[in-house]
Amino acid sequence: MSSRSDEAGTASVLVLHKIRQILECFAVERPELTLQQITRATGLPSSTCQRLVNSLLREGFLDRHEDTYRIGLALVRWAAPGTFGLDLVRLTRPVLRRLRDQTGESACLHVRDGPFRTVVGLAETRHVIMRMFMVGMVMPLHAGSAGKIFMAFDPMARRAAVSHGLIRHTSHTVVDIDELDRQLEEIRESGYSATFEERDIGAASISAPVFGATGELVAVLGIVAPTQRLTPADTSRLAPAVMEAAEEGSRRLGYRPDLRLASHDPVTDR
Repeated sequence: MSSRSDEAGTASVLVLHKIRQILECFAVERPELTLQQITRATGLPSSTCQRLVNSLLREGFLDRHEDTYRIGLALVRWAAPGTFGLDLVRLTRPVLRRLRDQTGESACLHVRDGPFRTVVGLAETRHVIMRMFMVGMVMPLHAGSAGKIFMAFDPMARRAAVSHGLIRHTSHTVVDIDELDRQLEEIRESGYSATFEERDIGAASISAPVFGATGELVAVLGIVAPTQRLTPADTSRLAPAVMEAAEEGSRRLGYRPDLRLASHDPVTDR
């Protein structure tokens, strides 16, 4: 009896390992894959891969569009509670809600992982027309206001983004390094970033930095909205609210401007 139980346990672990292999095939650079690409990337037998992919599809771990698969939105939704225990998310949640109520637009909190940024906190707009954002979304650094804040105030973020490659997402995406550095200098001087249709057509955002207790950049806070409601002309009206919210988030994390470390000077270590 014990032997059969051990064998069943081993088989379950092997299945989980294969499922992990399939899920790890997907990345920000390759969010959609065909079954053939998944099979080739995992090295699994085609029949085994197809059976597991179909099971993942039924359970919501994967979504399918025509001949391609991507990580399922259900999986992203289930992962969201994992962020709730983070002090960063917990402490800034009231700030996001107030910023949403003050501006009327979705307020987001981002953290960085290499050349990417991830939404870990969200207070969604009550407007019917909105830009779809959700906790767990992963986006590049160089396209969009939140990513540019990371690059402007963290030299390691700039280095990671440039090393990864400045990919053009729309005609508004900045891929020239000199122009990008000019913009980053302006962002450091103004304390915020506003971008329009750099990652997606019809989307605009304004973001500002959130600093930790020792002066390091720990997150970026901002708003995102359709370009029908957020235009360059709205920046002067909304940017102060975003900056004030980011400053409040920093205070909640124990930040004091007088403790800002010289080693965090963003113009060094390029």
